[in-house]
Amino acid sequence: MILEMKVPSPGESITEVEIASWLVKDGDYVEKDQAIAEVDSDKATLELPAEESGIITLKAEEGDAVAVGEVVCLIDTSAAKPSGSSDTSSSKKEEAKPATPAPAEKKVEAPKPAEKTYASGTASPAAKKVLAEKNISASSVTGTGRDGRITKEDAVKATPSMGTPTGGKRGESRSKLSMLRRKVAERLVSVKNETAMLTTFNEVDMSPIFELRDQHKEDFKNKHGVGLGFMSFFTLAVVRALELYPSVNSMIDEKEMISYDFCDISIAVSGPKGLMVPVIRNAENLTFRGVEAEVKRLAIRAREGEITVDEMTGGTFTITNGGVFGSMLSTPIINPPQSAILGMHNIVERPVVKDGKIVIAPIMYVALSYDHRIIDGKESVGFLVAVKEALENPVELLMNNDIHKGLEL
Repeated sequence: MILEMKVPSPGESITEVEIASWLVKDGDYVEKDQAIAEVDSDKATLELPAEESGIITLKAEEGDAVAVGEVVCLIDTSAAKPSGSSDTSSSKKEEAKPATPAPAEKKVEAPKPAEKTYASGTASPAAKKVLAEKNISASSVTGTGRDGRITKEDAVKATPSMGTPTGGKRGESRSKLSMLRRKVAERLVSVKNETAMLTTFNEVDMSPIFELRDQHKEDFKNKHGVGLGFMSFFTLAVVRALELYPSVNSMIDEKEMISYDFCDISIAVSGPKGLMVPVIRNAENLTFRGVEAEVKRLAIRAREGEITVDEMTGGTFTITNGGVFGSMLSTPIINPPQSAILGMHNIVERPVVKDGKIVIAPIMYVALSYDHRIIDGKESVGFLVAVKEALENPVELLMNNDIHKGLEL
């Protein structure tokens, strides 16, 4: 029986995928549920498992764009599984043939160089003027005039030497962008062109969070099985700020503004196929433990290539942490159709003024990019200040003055 394998729908609104790579060859025997191909959609890269066991016949090439529901391969389910590799290389039958002597190369006499005369390399008065203006030496120009003289035309065509490549690599390569990367590029350009994007900045003194983590991170990990990182503080600070400034938790749909009474926080994480943005659903209902556990779960799934389209769909606000790569400051681009994104950066000890004295403190610069069409400057600045206040006073504003209850210790 010949089974036709069709492209399944990776998710809502996706009508086409691209064959990123075949993991098997034409004529291979495949087992049921074995990954046979990686397919790119405009949202994620997914594995395509074999529906049955049998001999496979490929019907699409790598790089082909195929519609959802289109046949990409056939599986002969009646074919028996090969018992070991019994192939014998036909190359063994080929005997070494006596080498055929190469025909003698014809000697080609090199052209004799033109005889030099007293005029060779001598520039005419007009050529001298042009070469002087270009600051080019006459010795670097080959004359085409009579007896090797440098004419005005030779001087006009002469260009200053920019150096000659000497042994360094000068190759180049081309590779096709994946459908996911092309879609990301399209969306980033559309955001820049279709939104009134601005960015506001602030700085956060991370000393209170450092002190909390130093005192309680071991107990927190022993109790909950996850580390107490920075992401839970930032997520809960963002949730609080979104409740204070609901327009930041909104988006534009043509002539209407949609506002949400829930906080689905998108977290940008680095995966094997590039940047992915899974969503923490209803973050307003989560504790520090809940946020850390969800961040860990989504990060592992993204790194192992198991993240699904549904887990990356939606989101009302995004947090991205360029600090893990060493970024000091950036202007993050909004993740459409959202209206704002918070950028975290690296933490550096900097001199700051506290109580009239200069002290050293761990400082992080934060950036909020927002769509000015629905978020005013007052709201954007107020939102970022609210995030800063919560991070610099987490016990009062994020734990209700009860550390043990807030961390569930």
